[in-house]
Amino acid sequence: MAYDYSDLIEKTKCWAKQAQALGWISPETAEQLGQSETRTPDTLFSTARLAAQNTTRPLIVAFMGGTGVGKSTLLNRLAGKPIAKAGVVRPTSREVTLFHHESVAMQHLPEQQLAKINVSQHDNSANKQVVWIDMPDFDSTVQSNKHLVFQWLPYIDVLIYVVSPERYKDEKAWRLLLAEGAKHAWLFVFNQWDRGQPGQFEDFKQQLQKVGFSDPFIFKTVCSEELLTDEFIALESAIRSLATGHAVEQLEQRGSELRKYELKTKLQFAALNLGAEIDFQQLIGLWQSQWLETVKSLQQGFVWPLKAMADYYADHAADLVAHSSTTKQSLWDEWAQARFDDTIDEFIIELDQRGVPVFPFKQPIASIREKAPKIIQTQTELAARMALANPGNLLQRMILKCLRVCEIVLPLTAMSWVGYKVFTSFYASNMVDNHYLGVDFAIHSSLLIALSWLMPFFIVKKMQPSLKKSAFKGLNKGLAGAFSIIDGEIGSVLQDLAQQHKAQHDQLSEIIDQCGATDSEQGSVVDKESPLGRMLMN
Repeated sequence: MAYDYSDLIEKTKCWAKQAQALGWISPETAEQLGQSETRTPDTLFSTARLAAQNTTRPLIVAFMGGTGVGKSTLLNRLAGKPIAKAGVVRPTSREVTLFHHESVAMQHLPEQQLAKINVSQHDNSANKQVVWIDMPDFDSTVQSNKHLVFQWLPYIDVLIYVVSPERYKDEKAWRLLLAEGAKHAWLFVFNQWDRGQPGQFEDFKQQLQKVGFSDPFIFKTVCSEELLTDEFIALESAIRSLATGHAVEQLEQRGSELRKYELKTKLQFAALNLGAEIDFQQLIGLWQSQWLETVKSLQQGFVWPLKAMADYYADHAADLVAHSSTTKQSLWDEWAQARFDDTIDEFIIELDQRGVPVFPFKQPIASIREKAPKIIQTQTELAARMALANPGNLLQRMILKCLRVCEIVLPLTAMSWVGYKVFTSFYASNMVDNHYLGVDFAIHSSLLIALSWLMPFFIVKKMQPSLKKSAFKGLNKGLAGAFSIIDGEIGSVLQDLAQQHKAQHDQLSEIIDQCGATDSEQGSVVDKESPLGRMLMN
């Protein structure tokens, strides 16, 4: 499917804006993508009007050259007598002059350049399908002239490059030719040939061949009143041969393909900046290895603070539970924060060294930097409270529960047995007139009852878990949980960034694919052996 260039530009701008906001590309790259050329020759005309008239737009032909090469005289000669009789003389160096047939409506001239445009019309039907443009001297010392030339270049189909025997080696002209050569069709005019030499012509032709014109059209002209025997008619014929619907369509198609190629090149460069080959699984593994080393270091550094905090929790357990207060003690101090910051900074540096855009990582990871102290505080305090609420291990708690039951059941059982013995002995003494229970029974029964209570009570006291040990164990458990949460949040950030990066890369790849194949991949739009092909830079 062929995609319109303007649609590709809009998609590119939307993608660049989004990718820059997320940090995957730099503002400079986004700006370059947003500056893609949208000016074309057909934008000067109303498409609807041309369609209503069932006609094609005219060919846009501009005269370029240095000062004093005779562009104005040549233009007046090409334009014909009606234009010359209208009193048109070479405009000031700060203007662009447009000559076109009176039936041509150029409705979309650049608004910012209207004050610098001089428009003249003619009624010569032979040149009806040509719009002539006389450009300022681009080698002028006036900077605004150069700016004006470059502003108008995208609107031009054919550039007629005019030189003279004295100016055919102009360095500024060659730089412009190299920069803009592939974007236009070119005709070359060696003007003032009556003062030229054959060696100069051959030298000029060789220069053109070096920059990519294998067999350029070069016309020798002599625009003077004394001598008009030259190749002017051939130049005029070459221009009119291009002023056909088919040639204009070929130039438009080629221009579109070149603009798409330039856009595709920019997008491919952006893809390199985006980091198309990022292996996020490898990055996650890198973070986990660095974090594991940091955890070991932090655990070693927290040994003493954990013991001190366990003592504090054990000593203030009742107050903490009764008043639901929060301890002012904190494990996460400046030393711990510095170790954590160093680990993150090392990870970011490693990403940068691997060519991964680091900005998308900095902001979400920075939020975890700020959250780390709170995560440590919350998890350790919660784990310590739970440990103090249920001290000891499961076996200890079950034994203690059994012993507490025994503290009640055994004394009651002993007292029940003693009571039973007292009752049965009293009844038996009445029946057989036997002596009642003596002192020995009283002492032994008392000892039995006391021991049935004291033994479980003593064991309970001895097996009671240490609050300090429980708090220490709880703090260690909470610290391990906090480390796991921090690691999980970093891992979640990396997973989210992996999905985000994939989405950005897929969108960019889709736009690149929509730009289509390059000229070399699908074949040239214009036959290189045709007259039009000879006017194009290879």
